Amino acid sequence: MPESGSKKPRVTFFYRKPRSLGNYSVEFIFKDVANRLKEYIRPRASVSRYESAGVFKRLYNCFEAVFRQGDVNHVTGDVNFLGILLKKRKTVQTILDCVHLHRSTGLKHKVIRFFWVSLPIKRCRYVTAISTSTKEEILKYVPCDPEKIVVVPVAISTAFTRSEKSFNKERPRILQVGTAPNKNIERLAMALRGIPCTLVIVGRPNKIYKEKIKNNGIDLEWLSGLSDEEMIQQYELADILVLASTYEGFGMPILEAQTVGRPVLTSNISSMPEVAGDAACLVDPHQVPEIREGILKIIGDDAYRNGLVSKGFENIRRFDPEIIAMQYLELYRKITDRK
Repeated sequence: MPESGSKKPRVTFFYRKPRSLGNYSVEFIFKDVANRLKEYIRPRASVSRYESAGVFKRLYNCFEAVFRQGDVNHVTGDVNFLGILLKKRKTVQTILDCVHLHRSTGLKHKVIRFFWVSLPIKRCRYVTAISTSTKEEILKYVPCDPEKIVVVPVAISTAFTRSEKSFNKERPRILQVGTAPNKNIERLAMALRGIPCTLVIVGRPNKIYKEKIKNNGIDLEWLSGLSDEEMIQQYELADILVLASTYEGFGMPILEAQTVGRPVLTSNISSMPEVAGDAACLVDPHQVPEIREGILKIIGDDAYRNGLVSKGFENIRRFDPEIIAMQYLELYRKITDRK
């Protein structure tokens, strides 16, 4: 509880302007945090005027951010360069992942590394990483005091709830969320060859992936532009979630599926084992036979599958929204403590 008569600090949450195509989940994460902390802080959302594209639009967004500062400034990810001109001792930077560094080379890589990672880290009081894996990766790119980087996981949305469903062993509905290159869809298609199932992919359409899936004789449903409610429905309709990615900064679909009560197959690398705990079938995403064997085990072994679901309900307790919100509040209090 705030002290009697004390003034609640103003916390400004800086968000990117949503893109016309391909928005992310950053906004819902921190809007939930802000809402849960209203008893302790005065939250304000600052959405950039322009999309993060081009030098001049990004510069405008940076100068705009200067005039929207609060007692605490929290740059919530993707537009980390916004923090470069903010007051260092009042700024928190959340770095969601380093995937943009993986996908770039040469001069572009150097520019992204400097303006999105190195300089923002230098110009802030704290950095939050959404997994230990992400923290270790940040330190690999930008050596700094490890104590400056605090791991605060992503909370599971309360919109996801337990939903009972009989498992369809004859033709399971396999859900794949996302179509970026790291989602490993081509290997998944090869792994599913000859397994009676329906593969449901949610994400931006991709002709090459569709052709690969067709060539492997797999029934396919490709969905895009789903509302939050429609996305939740797909988890409820699914029999298995597969997230055999080659990289994830966190892996939110793992928790969403576990909350609904679905068995999960995911990768044994990056942040995914950290998020999944012992409540998922872990496989090497580069090995098609391992992915296939894992899927067949979930389909064919009732005790194993039911065990994954039960462990999933236990695992999601670690990601309670109230606990996560209080971890952010602790950081904000360190910044506003003038002692």
